[in-house]
Amino acid sequence: MLEKSDMKNERFSSYYKAQHIIPDEEWDQFMEALRRPLPTTFRIAGSREIAHALNDAIKKTYVPLLSDVVFEGDVVPPPSRIPWYPEDLAWQFNVSKKVLRKQQAFKKFHSFLVHETEVGNISRQEAVSMLPPLFLDVQPHHKVVDMCAAPGSKTAQLLEALHAQDTATATSIPPGLLIANDSDSKRAHLLIHQSARLPSPAFMVTNLDASIFPVIRLPVTTGDTRRGNKKSPNQLLFDRILCDVPCSGDGTLRKNIGIWKRWQPMDGNGLHSLQTRILQRAMRMLEPDGRIVYSTCSLNPVENEAVIAAALNSNPDFQLIDVSAQLPELVRRPGISSWAPTVNRTINTTFKTWDAYNETLTEEQRADSKMSETHWPPINAESLQLHHCMRIYPHLQDTGGFFVAVLERKPRQSNASVAVKRDAEEAEILVPEAKKVKLDLGGLPEPQPSASFPPTPMSEDDNSRPLMLDIVEVDAQGVIDTKKTTIKSKPKLSDPSFKEMPYTFLEPNDPTLLSCIDQLNLTATFPSANILVRNPAGDAVRSFYLTNDLVKAVVLNNDYTRMRLMTSGTKVITKQEAGRGLEAQFRVLGEGLPVVLPYIDPSVILDAEVATLKTLLITYYPLCTSFSDPFRSVIQNRSPGSHIVRFPAGQSNDSTLSHDLLVPLWKSNVSVTLMIDKKAKSALSLRLFGEDITTAARDGGKKAPQTSQLPQNTGDVVPDEGADNEDEDAILDDEGDNEAE
Repeated sequence: MLEKSDMKNERFSSYYKAQHIIPDEEWDQFMEALRRPLPTTFRIAGSREIAHALNDAIKKTYVPLLSDVVFEGDVVPPPSRIPWYPEDLAWQFNVSKKVLRKQQAFKKFHSFLVHETEVGNISRQEAVSMLPPLFLDVQPHHKVVDMCAAPGSKTAQLLEALHAQDTATATSIPPGLLIANDSDSKRAHLLIHQSARLPSPAFMVTNLDASIFPVIRLPVTTGDTRRGNKKSPNQLLFDRILCDVPCSGDGTLRKNIGIWKRWQPMDGNGLHSLQTRILQRAMRMLEPDGRIVYSTCSLNPVENEAVIAAALNSNPDFQLIDVSAQLPELVRRPGISSWAPTVNRTINTTFKTWDAYNETLTEEQRADSKMSETHWPPINAESLQLHHCMRIYPHLQDTGGFFVAVLERKPRQSNASVAVKRDAEEAEILVPEAKKVKLDLGGLPEPQPSASFPPTPMSEDDNSRPLMLDIVEVDAQGVIDTKKTTIKSKPKLSDPSFKEMPYTFLEPNDPTLLSCIDQLNLTATFPSANILVRNPAGDAVRSFYLTNDLVKAVVLNNDYTRMRLMTSGTKVITKQEAGRGLEAQFRVLGEGLPVVLPYIDPSVILDAEVATLKTLLITYYPLCTSFSDPFRSVIQNRSPGSHIVRFPAGQSNDSTLSHDLLVPLWKSNVSVTLMIDKKAKSALSLRLFGEDITTAARDGGKKAPQTSQLPQNTGDVVPDEGADNEDEDAILDDEGDNEAE
């Protein structure tokens, strides 16, 4: 543990004083804030109905409970809302771990947070990390890409915005899509686990270098207005793009205190080129009326304003957007138009221009230098309106340090401006070989071309043709009708070394799928044309995934190995081996129920009282005869297999349900079991009864702490799989930002 007196770094102070990012009279406040621990912050996630129900529980139960707490003679402040977050759905509190472990009221609140975090109803996230998705303003119809998405807290926000029309019990199928991308395969897998918190048919995960993100194709439609003015009229362009790029991360000093010892300015210098190329690539992937949000958890202008200036000067069709009127309670400072990059670790900021520095170098030194002309303020810095960027400082509202910029295309004014735009889109991003990311950061590999996935076909004028459909039919408005799409042959894969399973859409009349639909009493409106399976043979063997039409079009029109597609849609149904003497059946997964629920025949849904739910939580496999009527008679008369039970909203003796609760059951010959993860059971028990009454809790279910893992239902007959409870302190550590270390 680093003592407060040791939280200093002369290079850090010298460098940032030279940048004049903080007024002299605020410098001491700024540095003192950096040495204080960061408050614990979290936001209420999921559908709006569930979010507001949980928020009411915090406001009406926990805030009063924690309002007069005294611990070891000191008054402990209760949780308080983050003033600028919409609908009061984000909170912060600043107490020590000792208080959380020892003080009974805070211990109870901490347990509530841990369990709700495990099931995805609460997102433990640094306050400033919540900002980029808010400024992106995602709507359900938008095509969205998160270029550097892991660990996924911002991705979750984007997914929630895409699902703004969800209810407390059912998930909508938005017409848009969200592609979450990360260049690291392990971090990309983390995104897949994250998506289990909000299952979405509109979600995809890719494992690509964001700076050379490939062209994604769609079928050419008669309603495509871009036809004729682009080389690739069927290219998927995005309405919203988040570039939360890898950065040196010195804005996170309050939680990553090791940065005090190792900070040096060449980290930011080395990342500047990569950051610029990611933003430039995003510009070329954007719809004409789209929006880009660029963000870092760095204070360094070389990673912030310098990147924005370089990108704007490389593509003059774009401009910064003034969003100062949005989130009025957020205290922010404007971006700067003048800065002084250092050319070495000794904080040499004496070179006022690139030319002045370049003249002092030999040819060999120039080839090895991390510095480029765009590290310095451009001549036209003032005209770029860099003051529209936002800087967040720790001493302003007790947060981390952060940078956000919002970019859009300039309004079209003439044919000449259209020509400029087209030239900017079709031009290659030329980066001298000497400037391609040479980093002093041990954990961040330099992006390099690979034999299996070359960077050359990543531009709009790509000559390599992706997998295309033989027949595509569209309606009068040019909307893709994926139900009428056919493929005549399997393609040759671009990257056979990519080890993920292929994606195969079943025919709507597939016998296994039809049997599943019949068993689960799904209605005729169920989108059976959008069911895919993932196995080498493409057979309906075990699990079914559901996508929306747009995601299906992307999967069918592109080589999944070239996209490095890790997942697509959401798993909703799995085959259940029912035991000796019984035919295998399908069942709805716990995480898939909100997606499938709108298509289940309402007449087959069982109704039950809270007392029944209590029995299901207390006992793993209660006998059907152990329940009271009318539920006992109803469940005894049902055949073995998958069933859905509804617990209506209302108040009972010891609990209150703010909305209908629907959960999946599995019935064997004589018993039933609640088919949700044990962590979800614990969270539900705490929410309803104020204590964990589950079997796992009663048996002392905690084992040795493990690394953080999200709950998932594997589809086996035992529902209580998933990870054991993690260390609670680890659970409340937020997921961080894209700091490159």
